Amino acid sequence: MASKRWIIAPPLTDSARTALAAYPPLIAQLLFNRGLADPTEAEAFLAGQLTQSDDPQLLTGLSETVERLQRAIRAGERIAVYGDYDTDGVTATALLVQVLAALGANVRPYIPHREDEGYGLNVEALQALKDDSVTVVITVDCGIRSVDEGEAAQALGLDLIITDHHHPGPELPRAFAIVNPKQPGDCYPEKGLAGVGLAYKIAQGLIRPMNPKPALNGSDVLDLVALGTVADLAPLTGENRILVRQGLTVMNRPRREGLKSLIDIARLKPGLIDAVGIGFALGPRLNAAGRLESAQAAYELLTTTDVFIASQRAIQLEQQNRDRQDLTRHTHARAREIVLAARADAPLLFAADPNFKPGVVGLAASRLMDEFYRPAVVATRGDEFTKGSARSIREFHITEAFDRCKHLLVRHGGHAAAAGFTAASDNVDQLAESLQQVAEAELAGIDLRPALHIDAEIALAGLNGELLNNLQQFEPCGYSNPTPLLASRDVKVVSSRTVGMEAKHLKLTLGDGRATMDAIAFNQGAWLDKLPARVNVAYHLEMNEWNGERRMQLNVRDIQAS
Repeated sequence: MASKRWIIAPPLTDSARTALAAYPPLIAQLLFNRGLADPTEAEAFLAGQLTQSDDPQLLTGLSETVERLQRAIRAGERIAVYGDYDTDGVTATALLVQVLAALGANVRPYIPHREDEGYGLNVEALQALKDDSVTVVITVDCGIRSVDEGEAAQALGLDLIITDHHHPGPELPRAFAIVNPKQPGDCYPEKGLAGVGLAYKIAQGLIRPMNPKPALNGSDVLDLVALGTVADLAPLTGENRILVRQGLTVMNRPRREGLKSLIDIARLKPGLIDAVGIGFALGPRLNAAGRLESAQAAYELLTTTDVFIASQRAIQLEQQNRDRQDLTRHTHARAREIVLAARADAPLLFAADPNFKPGVVGLAASRLMDEFYRPAVVATRGDEFTKGSARSIREFHITEAFDRCKHLLVRHGGHAAAAGFTAASDNVDQLAESLQQVAEAELAGIDLRPALHIDAEIALAGLNGELLNNLQQFEPCGYSNPTPLLASRDVKVVSSRTVGMEAKHLKLTLGDGRATMDAIAFNQGAWLDKLPARVNVAYHLEMNEWNGERRMQLNVRDIQAS
């Protein structure tokens, strides 16, 4: 097995060492690695406190949005919350419908069907909402690039409010109001909010000025904020990290019947759910509905108060997730064949096929990116149009790459790490070539081997319960706030064996002469017959629970010969 590049974080500067002298050296190093060399900021980070304003009124368009929604509530106008079919969009829809309904609004959700309607606003849906007596449409997690649809809403006499966290295009849609911290001139300090985070800001904007306050508070919806924020890979820094931290507290004492059922079927334990549990267990199950069929099942699961319906929907999502896993494996395998047959050393991977199911092309792209450490595009080629998704590495802003090829696209949108697009099928080959040219220019001279960014090196003997407790203060970890990654060199392999189905995982005992540690290396079973007597390991330190026993272990991310 090929090892990854190890990039060891630079050591503390003298000024940072002085500023962070109150912390153990390793914790000071981890804080420094995350750009926290100011003692006030470091203390706030570890305590889970904000150092910037969270006043929703700082968001451009927020006051107009609140005023229009309040007017609609008073007049009994029908409001539609128009979402997206992924976890971020579904949680944002559920949150805003729940809040508006609690405030007395006549409100309904609308989540488009991925294959029948595609991503974002569409004119047919707007017409259907108009026919349903809707007068106000507020989007969540979509709409910022829907210029034509904005014109259509205007023509239909709908007041369109767009709330979206994706990067705006060169032209903003016509709308009654636009709430997006990334739009020009917006001064809200947190630019990384997910769609559900923005929905939460709308809720704050509605409720904070009210006196007396309604029987509704953050704890009623913060579980949704945590789910959508983590599942959408929004950066877990700043306000996002605080919201997810608070949301996890709610999730670990679940109130929603659907969430209880989903946690149970995912075999998670209330009280022990973290961001990893959302990212690898809950989020994929919620996403599965919109990937394969309609996201309605996920929405119903999050909003039902009926125990029986909650159980039914959880079972349905579990089966859809298994189907999604099978479909992803087949799609990834075929996409892999296509990119290897085309050009194995290409700086950008592109695979389009008429048999790819649209709901899993993004997952297949993600797997290609992980394997080859290249930006990857996977698309479903139709007779007239091709629709696809892209995932990218940190060195390449994929949405800006699509911006440079916009003359070949019908629509596109996204952010630095992920994007979606629609193109005329006649233009797909030229699109692939144009994206390759952009990638060749921007990635020239960059080492495109997978890399691990190591926070610090430490001896096994330095791993103890106190350190683990200190590391847990960095939670919730995820995108932009990675789980601390440590490395130990020249450790002895005391024992090794494979575990799991098809012997995919490697179970180890490692020692350095002063301490021994259990270790698990997921999906690295192929190392078994090649392990040298002494190795270097990069790992996360974690607590493992098995049969009621708790023991520290290393979750090994990479192994090198010593």
